[in-house]
Amino acid sequence: MLRIQERLHHCKGYARGAALGLLAGAALVSGAGLATPAFAQDKTITAVMHSGLRVLDPIITTAHITRNHGYMIYDVLVAVDENFKPQPQMADWTISDDNLVYTFTLRDGLKFHDGAAVTAADAVASLTRWGKRDSGGQLIFDITESLEAKDDKTIVWTLKSPFPALLDTVGKQSAVPPFIMPERVASGSPDEAITEYVGSGPFVFVQEEYQPGVSVTYKKFADYVPREGAASWMAGGKNVKVDTVKWVTMPDAQTAINAIMSGEIDYIEQVQIDLLPILAASEDVTVETRDDLGYQTIGRMNFKHPPFDNKKIRQAAQMALSQEDVLGTLIGNADYYKVCGAIFGCGTPLGDESGSQTLTSGGDVEGAKKLLEEAGYDGTPVVLMQPTDVVSLTAQPVVAAQALRNAGFNVDMQAMDWQTLVTRRASQSKPAEGGWNLFFTNWMVPEINSPLISPMLNGRGDGAWFGWPKDDAVEALRADFIAADTPEKQKEVAVAIQKHNLDEVLYIPLGEYAVPQARSNKLTNMIPSPVPVFWNIEKAD
Repeated sequence: MLRIQERLHHCKGYARGAALGLLAGAALVSGAGLATPAFAQDKTITAVMHSGLRVLDPIITTAHITRNHGYMIYDVLVAVDENFKPQPQMADWTISDDNLVYTFTLRDGLKFHDGAAVTAADAVASLTRWGKRDSGGQLIFDITESLEAKDDKTIVWTLKSPFPALLDTVGKQSAVPPFIMPERVASGSPDEAITEYVGSGPFVFVQEEYQPGVSVTYKKFADYVPREGAASWMAGGKNVKVDTVKWVTMPDAQTAINAIMSGEIDYIEQVQIDLLPILAASEDVTVETRDDLGYQTIGRMNFKHPPFDNKKIRQAAQMALSQEDVLGTLIGNADYYKVCGAIFGCGTPLGDESGSQTLTSGGDVEGAKKLLEEAGYDGTPVVLMQPTDVVSLTAQPVVAAQALRNAGFNVDMQAMDWQTLVTRRASQSKPAEGGWNLFFTNWMVPEINSPLISPMLNGRGDGAWFGWPKDDAVEALRADFIAADTPEKQKEVAVAIQKHNLDEVLYIPLGEYAVPQARSNKLTNMIPSPVPVFWNIEKAD
């Protein structure tokens, strides 16, 4: 992919004229609470994120906006740096010679936002709750002998057999990070959302200013003690250099563009590709990508209800879809997307495209029709959830609905905002009673580049990710991956999982893409991590 800055250079002439009219009306852009009085002393970053925030518990959902919220107010024991290497964050560790006992020691100065010290008991409760929800965590707890707080600062995790990827899994940056919460909060049911939002992270959640789906405010936590060292992705020193961060919702992409160019906001997490030429006219805004790996967009079916409880019907749906059609409509510019049938990502150590031929070569509608006939499809409606307010998720359902109809499916596409979808996808009700059959979402490639962390490869039925496949074969393959003691053996198992996924259609990989972000040039030192974070950023007056 070309760097965005290089492409923008070529379109500045066209865009400058187009943008003048927009700038003239930019002052009319409204947004409650966005303007900061000239006499205000606080330094505030106002950001338009990819979605409004409604779900506040980062353990019960894999929604990226909730994960982003988690990193604002919580911290983690272990964090990966930009080289994908686990680093100490809240705790240092030692490992026994037999690789069965991990001893974590909390560093000094850790406090929750209510003033209480962070203890080992808080960490044990948080890890235990996380382990019941997270795909990788479930694998670790399958072989856990004990997890206990030896004293206020020491956590001892004893395994029944070695798990070489334990630190990588506990330290992963997404889907789902094991955020540390107070014991009283983390001791609740892993299936029920928390109602108290006290963390020990660099920012404090201002609950009285929270407007679900509209606005959320975070204040600098004065008692946060950053780890020593430079920040690197989620690791290192989280030094907060502003007083307030405010996330506001602007579902209309053009409104957000106008607002950043007029100085009303400071940051847009995802910029619609076809609006990039407008931003090219501004000398006050920088457009860039946060990381080179980008995202994978995917389709997920519900295995609990017809018609996708039938393997042949799942195969027919997959056969009807074309990555090029989806990506071309979603992104539009081929510089920003890549046809790729590898469930672990193209160019990653485990990447392989076996079994993805129809997806990567334009689909096979006639083949899909034949499979539907063989399967005895009776016209059962496919309830397809369509989010309408997220730039990177609006096109997939529309393209898929048409492809499925062409193949003979009866598609009931239901429009809703993304946070409604995030809530509804957790429902196991029948589709006609508030449930669903199919939805689309996106993952950062680092979230899905291994069978140990990819949520969609969990085959534990009701204990699996939304869609709930019961697949003992993929669970056995994941166990084989853990047991593999060389990169070559791991790759062999990964290829087997690739083929199994495309045959069983645990999910449909629909290719990779990049989405640029935009920031005011008043913001400097933003960490180029896949997850947008607001520590270390400085804002000029």
